[in-house]
Order: sequence, then structure tokens, then C-alpha cells
Amino acid sequence: MSSHDSPTNLSTPARTISWILQIIAAAILAQTLFFKLTGAPETVALFDTLGLEPIGRYGTASAELIAVVLLLIPRTITLGALLALGVISGAIMSHLTKLGISIDPEALGNPDLQPLAGPSLFAMAIMVFVASLLVLAIRRASIPVVGPKLARASA
Repeated sequence: MSSHDSPTNLSTPARTISWILQIIAAAILAQTLFFKLTGAPETVALFDTLGLEPIGRYGTASAELIAVVLLLIPRTITLGALLALGVISGAIMSHLTKLGISIDPEALGNPDLQPLAGPSLFAMAIMVFVASLLVLAIRRASIPVVGPKLARASA
């Protein structure tokens, strides 16, 4: 744990808010991770639609698993938030460029996506993105490489 990110340097409200956000991001990532790792048909169909099945599904699941673990270990919170932000940015770009904000299985020509129809996946991705970004803002002093400069700039 960086000295800038020690419990004495983060106020109790900031630390509490950070942990709530970390748990939200980790819970959403863990829930979607389950479907990727078990090969749920709708998840396979999603990555097939993206042209990334199965490598993209397993790669994303691996990155999500690492992000979940890092978000829940005090010494690695900012690394987890950075990784979660990166992974979820890819998901958001997939929605904006190929899947649509609201998944329409008929328009995408893949009826196996029916259980994923609607905007819920995009909404969850936005929640993870915002939660991770806020965790990084709260714990900016412990961001690798740039954290000390950010801490001095905000002091």
C-alpha cells in the first residue's frame, strides 16, 4: 500500500465510498465472468457476433477475474480499477460500434442473443466504468507512475 493511500490519508467517507464502488464493480464483473467461464449459450453467441469466440471470451474472462481480485485486495485496488476500466472500455466500444446500446438479436442476425436483448449489459458496463473511474479519482495518489504527481497537484 502506498503511503499516499494509507487509511490515515483517506478520510473515512472517502474510504467507505471507494469500497462501495469497488464492490459494485467487482460484483458486476464477477457475475458476467460466471457466464463467460461456463460457456452460457447467450455469452457464446455474443462473442460469436463480435467475431471473438472463444479466444475473446476466455481472454475477457481472465482479465475480469484478475480485476475482481485486485479490486478486493487493499494493496492492489488502483491496479484493479485500472484493469476494470480497460476491460469495460472494450465492452462499451463493442456496444457503441457493433452490438448497439440496446442489443437487438434480430438486427444482429443472432437469435441466440435473445436472453441479452435490451440495454442491461450496456448499463452494467457504464456502472463498472463509472465506479472504476471514481475509485481511481478517490485513490489517485496510489495510481502507479502518475499517482505521486496527482497527489501533489491536488494538495
